[in-house]
Amino acid sequence: MRLLTILAALLCAAPAWAESLITADHAWARATSASQTVGGAFLTLTAVGAADRLLSASSPAAASVELHETIKDGDVMRMRPVAGLNVTPGRTVELKPGGLHLMLMGLKRPLALGAKFPVTLAFEKSAPVTVIVTVAGAGAGGPVMDHGAMHAHTP
Repeated sequence: MRLLTILAALLCAAPAWAESLITADHAWARATSASQTVGGAFLTLTAVGAADRLLSASSPAAASVELHETIKDGDVMRMRPVAGLNVTPGRTVELKPGGLHLMLMGLKRPLALGAKFPVTLAFEKSAPVTVIVTVAGAGAGGPVMDHGAMHAHTP
């Protein structure tokens, strides 16, 4: 009887899980020099269905990945970690230079122009999303236009 109760509870919760869907588009990073041990990755997130929250990210390209924001502190721009990012249906969350971004800490090798690497995003409700990041030039202001590698979503 207890097993039946647990199964019924899971079935009732399943529609809420099914409504949570996140898309990640336009994933890119700037090339780094051989001496750099950190880099930034950028992308856009959209919730299709229920709201969700990006909690963390990981990549084999770096020892760790942190969610960061850039803020103006007096006359100085500073980066600081954030605990998570809300993703609300109908609104796109843009991770971009000078704003919210993924900080790649402890790069395992320099990010070379044209290289690609995966980043896996972990959410509060949705299944993890893995997106392929394409490395643009060191001073690039936007993604490399490689439509085959820019879009990922949860199954």
